[in-house]
Amino acid sequence: MTQPTHTYASAGVNLDAADRAKLLMREAIRSTLGPEALGPMGGFGGLFALGGLNYHDPVLVSSIDGVGTKLKIAFALNRHDSVGKDLVAHCVNDILVCGARPLFFLDYLALGSMDGDQAVAVVRGVAEGCREAGCALIGGETAAMPDFYAPGEYDLAGAIVGIVERDRIVSGAAIRAGDVALGFPSLGLHTNGYSLARRIFASDDLTAPVPELGRSLGDELLQPHQSYRAAVQPLLDAGLVTGMAHITGGGLVDNIPRALPEGLGVDLDATTWDVFPIFRHIQRRGAVAWEEMLRVFNLGIGFIVFVHSEDEARALKLAGASGARRIGAVHALAGERAEQPLVRVEGLE
Repeated sequence: MTQPTHTYASAGVNLDAADRAKLLMREAIRSTLGPEALGPMGGFGGLFALGGLNYHDPVLVSSIDGVGTKLKIAFALNRHDSVGKDLVAHCVNDILVCGARPLFFLDYLALGSMDGDQAVAVVRGVAEGCREAGCALIGGETAAMPDFYAPGEYDLAGAIVGIVERDRIVSGAAIRAGDVALGFPSLGLHTNGYSLARRIFASDDLTAPVPELGRSLGDELLQPHQSYRAAVQPLLDAGLVTGMAHITGGGLVDNIPRALPEGLGVDLDATTWDVFPIFRHIQRRGAVAWEEMLRVFNLGIGFIVFVHSEDEARALKLAGASGARRIGAVHALAGERAEQPLVRVEGLE
């Protein structure tokens, strides 16, 4: 009788380890669930009931994203507890731009091999981000993919669905010349620009203290992606917001125009906010032109809210201790939109 020679485990997929990891994830996942999340955990699809949310004309808002090559820093330092939270914050901010509040989240984690401790740390981070955002982690996928990812490495992505009343959608159409740009500080690179930063710091010791940063380079590069929902929601509730921009890939100069109506541009004054030492460190070490820095990094501003000038003082008061400040203003373009920079930034040196 022929003896079996191949198993799934011998091919690199340990189903027993995956089952143990999923059991450890359950408590964290369960902590995000409210009464709207229906059905048993681990089903083929996640169920979420909208009926009890008391919306008159609800619109669902969705987004999907990843953490990018920031993961390479997590691999190098063997620290996996924060990238999941980064992922949720990024997605929450993306739908916040439309005025939406998050309802539920789904994550996708693909690993080169099933390292249970690593996988559990990542998913616990996702669950922590969901709890803070008030959304349910109703489903996901954890996949071992040997030969596709290097051992010890993984990829992480997530999708979010939120909700907003149709008449409260923020599209940017209400922005007008003279409106004020309020900048909300970032905590660092967030989840963008890491391919360039890693290239510049390729030979650096991530664990060594860097005096100008006040911490190690690794600690700086793993600073979390800030969620702006708590700071911005009071402005939305007060009806003060005319438009918003999440400063992600593309930096200040490519993300702000996504919020602007035709015929408008924005002037920013970089002396009004703190361009963090990490950005100046990158710029000097890599001899990166400021024009390039503006297209790659947030430079210390992670989110921008536009309000009418007469609402500036009230908006800043409502933003509370978030550190929001006036960083620029909207102006009318003199000629064709395509012939002019839509975002002009002064004060960088």
